[in-house]
Amino acid sequence: MRPTKTPYSSNPAICLAFLIALLLSSGISTGQQAPFYPVSYRIFNPFIFNPAVAGSKDFTTADLNAGKHGDLNSQIVSFNGRLSKPGVSYFSSEGIPEFTNIGVGGIVFNEMNDISRIVGIAATGAYHLKLDRNALSYISIGASLKALFNNYQGDEDLNRPAKSTFFPNVDLGLYYYSPIIYAGISATNILGKPAEPDTLGYSTIPVSRQYYLNVGTKIVIHKSYNLVVEPSLYVIADDSLSQEPLEMIKPAIRLYAGKFCIGTYLNNLDNVSFLFQFKYPKFHIGAYFEMQRKSPFYRTPPIAEIAFGMNLAAIKSGVSRLNHW
Repeated sequence: MRPTKTPYSSNPAICLAFLIALLLSSGISTGQQAPFYPVSYRIFNPFIFNPAVAGSKDFTTADLNAGKHGDLNSQIVSFNGRLSKPGVSYFSSEGIPEFTNIGVGGIVFNEMNDISRIVGIAATGAYHLKLDRNALSYISIGASLKALFNNYQGDEDLNRPAKSTFFPNVDLGLYYYSPIIYAGISATNILGKPAEPDTLGYSTIPVSRQYYLNVGTKIVIHKSYNLVVEPSLYVIADDSLSQEPLEMIKPAIRLYAGKFCIGTYLNNLDNVSFLFQFKYPKFHIGAYFEMQRKSPFYRTPPIAEIAFGMNLAAIKSGVSRLNHW
């Protein structure tokens, strides 16, 4: 279990060295993935694209992300946390739980548009290795086993019949985290998708191998007011190398002020985005909005997404902090 030592006291030199090593070892490209929407799960629930993140937070959480963009509707239900060790309670006191090195998680997602619907389910496991005596720095490795179901409605104009496809897949991830810095690399949909012989090269299954790099740091601005800035960077890659580098790099920044968080995630450099979260003692809510800079609101519908989560277990340090994220 984690001690009650004040956060942001880890060794920054070791963290920075590890971060540089990750940056130098990563490639760049992008493409489709499953799930693709909601966009905001990359910010609110990163363990969905990197299974090694499961169990890295100081609490067990269950989350719902839902979004709508024009005719597209999508939802993700997920949970993740660290397994606790069996303990003995004395009288009415539950005591402070101790935790194992095993993180677990689960995902169910649904994405539906005017031509197809994809439904997926995944089970996640991660192993967390402590790197210092104070139990503040960890490195973890994780994997997700997935089952995907794609229902293509067909296209009469192109003489393509409707069909349904069910297939398995695997995600893998590596993650380093401490109170002041984190970095992860992961690969999703490693098995790819079933072969679809089509002379026109048209695919009805919106799934491909996807590679992620995610790095970030937390900077304390004012301890008394609990002000923390968290700049981060996402690089999303696939096998096609089909986009320009600037389209593949997605920066984000968040400002935490006690229970409240605001920020932006530049998923698309041509769009303006805004996000916020508010944390209650047992649950948290959030929202994400994205709209085009140069298009009127009525011509291009904005992306509007919501996030809702519940904290299901005590934090690992055994000390409740209202401003803990």
